[in-house]
Amino acid sequence: MNLFAYGTLMDFDTLVEVSGCRPCRKPATLNGYSRHPVRNEVYPALVENTKSRVTGVLYLDLPESAWMFLDRFEGKMYRRVSVTVQDCNNIAEPAETYLCRPEFRHLLENSAWSFEDFLQSGGKEIFANESRGFR
Repeated sequence: MNLFAYGTLMDFDTLVEVSGCRPCRKPATLNGYSRHPVRNEVYPALVENTKSRVTGVLYLDLPESAWMFLDRFEGKMYRRVSVTVQDCNNIAEPAETYLCRPEFRHLLENSAWSFEDFLQSGGKEIFANESRGFR
């Protein structure tokens, strides 16, 4: 199965650390969703929003062993769902992604989360320290 990553897992080093695999990847877009910072955290959450879209990374053909780690990593706040994304050539691709559970939406800020800001503000280093040795 493919993984659509829209937050910290867009960073390849983080994906490898968490999943234990090194899949091929390409840019992709998910329509009908928006990405928001989680209050007091460096990572975002995804929610349905028919008027929005999210850019991210499509990781291709993750092995079954990776999904156990990813599900555990995402924890109780997220549930894995099947979606269809558009790749960089506007071709529809099936994928799994992690959606914020409704009972945790109150933790989300109204603003949009930015991967570029995450990298530039030191968020990657903070997150890497928190998730090091996860597997």
